Amino acid sequence: MQQVLAPQMRQSLELLQAPILELRTLVQQEMEQNPTLEEQPLEMEPVEMEAPAEQPSNDEASFDEEFEQLAHMDDEWRDYFNQNQSSHRQSAEAAARRQHFFDSISQPESLQQHLMNQLAMAGLSDTDRLIGELLIGSINEDGYLTSPLEELAQTTGFVSSELDRVLDVIQEFDPVGVGTRDLRECLLLQLRRLDKGDSTAAAIVSAHLDELGAKRYADIARALKISMEEVNEATRLIATLEPKPGRVFTDEIPSYVAPDVLVQRVDGDYVIIINNEQIPHLHISEHYRQLMSTQGTTSEVKSYIRDKVRAGLFLIKSINQRQQTIYNIAREIVETQRDFFDHGVTHLRPLTMAQVATIIGIHETTVSRAIANKYMQTPRGTFEMKYFFTPGFRTADGQSVSNKAIKDAIAKLVAEEDAAHPLSDQEIVKRLGDQGFNVARRTIAKYREELKILPSHLRKGFAH
Repeated sequence: MQQVLAPQMRQSLELLQAPILELRTLVQQEMEQNPTLEEQPLEMEPVEMEAPAEQPSNDEASFDEEFEQLAHMDDEWRDYFNQNQSSHRQSAEAAARRQHFFDSISQPESLQQHLMNQLAMAGLSDTDRLIGELLIGSINEDGYLTSPLEELAQTTGFVSSELDRVLDVIQEFDPVGVGTRDLRECLLLQLRRLDKGDSTAAAIVSAHLDELGAKRYADIARALKISMEEVNEATRLIATLEPKPGRVFTDEIPSYVAPDVLVQRVDGDYVIIINNEQIPHLHISEHYRQLMSTQGTTSEVKSYIRDKVRAGLFLIKSINQRQQTIYNIAREIVETQRDFFDHGVTHLRPLTMAQVATIIGIHETTVSRAIANKYMQTPRGTFEMKYFFTPGFRTADGQSVSNKAIKDAIAKLVAEEDAAHPLSDQEIVKRLGDQGFNVARRTIAKYREELKILPSHLRKGFAH
């Protein structure tokens, strides 16, 4: 039987996975549904408090006694959002301007949201749904899966066959062609949906895509032993396909990124600040506290208030837990990737979600949810948090380097090569070996393709 998550647990997971602007919307929706929740005015001074101790349940307690316990918990949790906040306070006028800016941003459905909505209705188990969320998080704005399944398996702990099985489900989603790994797979999937999987067009896409791009139609006709008319007809069909299935969700839509984490260099060290400014600062309404102590309030009303207060406090604590989890992950990223922040991408070290999960004492799937669609603003630019999670290689002297560092080294070698004598993949292997990187030729070829670098025979004569 499939595991059924309790509504509160689902809410907690939803809050954890939501990026900062989406979280802000979710919290505002909860405020509309829960009258006991109020937003604390920005001008109120923060009060530092310790995390509250868990209150023992007492079924015999009266409504008044239980509410007093809940109200006391609210007093202690009220300032969950004040971590690092006192040094970043703004005037009410500045806050109003910022609020107006974010309210004015158009928020059409994104490709990620569109896919997540379909995933929720796919009837998958909790584990497969989690894998689906992970895969969707690795699909770029063009609709392509950007991370090889082998790398995702290494960084998440899931088996490649499990990832592949769920990817097959996602590739059945709309828009047609989404979740594919390259143009060839994307076009073939669209042709199969059109019941053209065995057509001449499919044969051209499968084996002669380079010739098609170069418009060498005669070569295609000769290789497939078909007429030029058949080639032209197939080419017209291929031209109707969508090479970027996610484009419909990104055309002419401005992109706004609000980082969940800010990393600042202060006195030679790196300081982590969690972005709390976009989250409404919640507390339990004083009006409902007073209503609970009023003698004329019926037991039904008190029961309603009690349930809403409980829900409100769970929301507050879930937000606090979300922020703390993201902070803990960011702390490990900064500690592990210190050389990257100091010296750049060539010093990016291998890091997996399983490693971080073990260090901070949570499950690796929680790490996966926490970094999904989250951004980190650093002195070296703004990056998706998942950017810092990558498998890697061990150098000749025993040091670990990430695959992103290898890609950067390949790009640098190609940029500096003699245009008249471009480096072959085997020559790149040798050059990297001289730098201490032991990388197989097939890996070089794969990374070169991911970097959109042409083979050496096609680079000849072109200056970089």
